[in-house]
Amino acid sequence: MDKTTFWQLIGTARAETAADTDAGADAAEGEVARRAGQLLAARPEAEIAAAQQVLWDLLAESYRSPLWAAAYLINGGCSDDGFDYFRGWLLTQGRAVFEAALADPDSLADHPAVREAAARGQDLWDESALSIAWTAYENATGRELPSDSFTISYPPLDPAWDFDFGDTAELAVRLPRLSALFAYS
Repeated sequence: MDKTTFWQLIGTARAETAADTDAGADAAEGEVARRAGQLLAARPEAEIAAAQQVLWDLLAESYRSPLWAAAYLINGGCSDDGFDYFRGWLLTQGRAVFEAALADPDSLADHPAVREAAARGQDLWDESALSIAWTAYENATGRELPSDSFTISYPPLDPAWDFDFGDTAELAVRLPRLSALFAYS
């Protein structure tokens, strides 16, 4: 399993869950992860196990202060676990959204689910996305994913973003579109 194959799996899961919802609307929380796990469980055991490393690599890649600040704005606060769950949601949005958010977290202001979350006061997170491979492996083999199947090492956070994310004036400068969307400008 490589990143391209993982993203194809997420894309297929998104397409299939969207087809199952009214008028192709965004799938319910956890549905993309659930379907991705089902699709992954049909693959060879070694590939399922390798998917966990790809997932953790993507989580490490997205462990960035600007994205954390965006998650803080979107969800009205964001703990360590909350940031993990937000990035789980971000993974289920697909490769293009994920990569755009890493390049420019403020671009999330254009995402329909983010705009809807702002209008409805909803949080965006998907804890189940973090266990896609775990669940698939267990469903396919009846065993737990071997602990030596993956490693994770988060990079240090950007010191230029080491400020209190509750500082709405600073967030408005750094993430102006999200700040305006969530009325923090």
